[in-house]
Amino acid sequence: MVIRRVIAPRIDFTALRRELELPERFPPAAQAEAVQVAGGPPPLPGTDRTGLPFVTIDPPTSMDLDQAMCLQRRDGGGYRVHYAIADVAAYVRPDGALAEETWRRGETVYLPDGNVPLHPRTLSEGAASLLPDQVRAAVVWTIELDAGGETIDAEVERAAVRSRAKLNYAGVQADADRGTLADPVALLPELGALLIERGLARGAVNLPIPEQEVQPAGGGWHLVLRAPYPVENFNAQISLLTGMAAARIMLNGKVGLLRTMPPAPPAALAKLRAAAAALGISWPDGASVGRVIASVDPGDPRAAAFLDQAAELMHGAGYTPFDGAAPAQPEQAAVAAPYAHVTAPLRRLADRYTTEVCLALVAGTPVPEWARAALPKLPDAMAASARRAGAAARAAVDLTEAVLLEHRVGDEFAAAVLDVENTHAVVAVDDPAVRARCAGAGFAVGTRIRARLTVADPGQRRVLFEKV
Repeated sequence: MVIRRVIAPRIDFTALRRELELPERFPPAAQAEAVQVAGGPPPLPGTDRTGLPFVTIDPPTSMDLDQAMCLQRRDGGGYRVHYAIADVAAYVRPDGALAEETWRRGETVYLPDGNVPLHPRTLSEGAASLLPDQVRAAVVWTIELDAGGETIDAEVERAAVRSRAKLNYAGVQADADRGTLADPVALLPELGALLIERGLARGAVNLPIPEQEVQPAGGGWHLVLRAPYPVENFNAQISLLTGMAAARIMLNGKVGLLRTMPPAPPAALAKLRAAAAALGISWPDGASVGRVIASVDPGDPRAAAFLDQAAELMHGAGYTPFDGAAPAQPEQAAVAAPYAHVTAPLRRLADRYTTEVCLALVAGTPVPEWARAALPKLPDAMAASARRAGAAARAAVDLTEAVLLEHRVGDEFAAAVLDVENTHAVVAVDDPAVRARCAGAGFAVGTRIRARLTVADPGQRRVLFEKV
């Protein structure tokens, strides 16, 4: 599993796109359908929530804005979360050419130089996106929490909304540090920190994803590592809160689609402990995986390598449909609670259908047949798209690392042994923060070695070290 957020716009990924057969354009019928609906009157529902001062928080260049929030304090204590999600089902006909193409794609595929979108950009970055100062069709979640962050009630409805501003993480973090946050997100640090602590207390694992940008330097390349801003994690907590509320609604209604994952096996936890020791990561006795991860600085190369290794705990995640009875194992181990994907329908196919189920259950109306019939088919479709997106992410990281190290063949590096595979080991180099295979003998997981770079071939996307 690759969790790195790599930015490398100066590297050409064209050959990789061709090799993975990532689609360059939408079929004419699907594109025409998107253009037609985008050019018509917006499909606004009767309920008007444009009076709520929603704002979005995303990377500065993002235009596919799925989510907008407005946080309020409840009278008498506690919090009220208004969370608007782009209403993709209002724009995509269930039996149309565009819906068929989104089933083929499954999810947006991200590469360091751009993305391959789930929906045509005329929708995902235009008519359906929650862009500022535009009235949009949305699905609005209203979640009531007590002062301790416990969910009291959750409602969901279709409504017209209007975002007031397109905020970005750096700007919101700067405002938070100055104490000048805009009213709609003024409670985000307080509520986000509360939700994080609640998650850690129940055993949740939040993987902060460091941003790695490859920049030219002195005839070669340099890796700039940036830890996520605290507000990025706080923002993610609102999405997790909504996903847990959706899961409860579907479990109570006995129909839906959960995002599930079994607990990590003991062997994987033991390997992560060994990696922590080799990387200099403190793991106090009795500390949970989640708390150890929360204690590291993702901007540190060794911590970034530890987070890469921690991602290996996330194997087995999938989608579990049910209709008539709750699944025997409804939990997502990293969330430490039942959880569902409902907050990213512009970028992920399953969210369109789970949202429709939740809307019907809360309204007390029958689940639309097109949504209900799709539930048992979605796990295979999403697994196929996850394999494709995962292959693209792994190949992009491999290519980026080969380019980054190409001019350093023959150099020696300090490294930690993360795994042993016959005559090779998987090592994490201290700086730059890369993981690669290392030839040699006498490896032991959790030890430190010196490794000489012997191969860095961008053409084959191959990096190899040898033990010194």
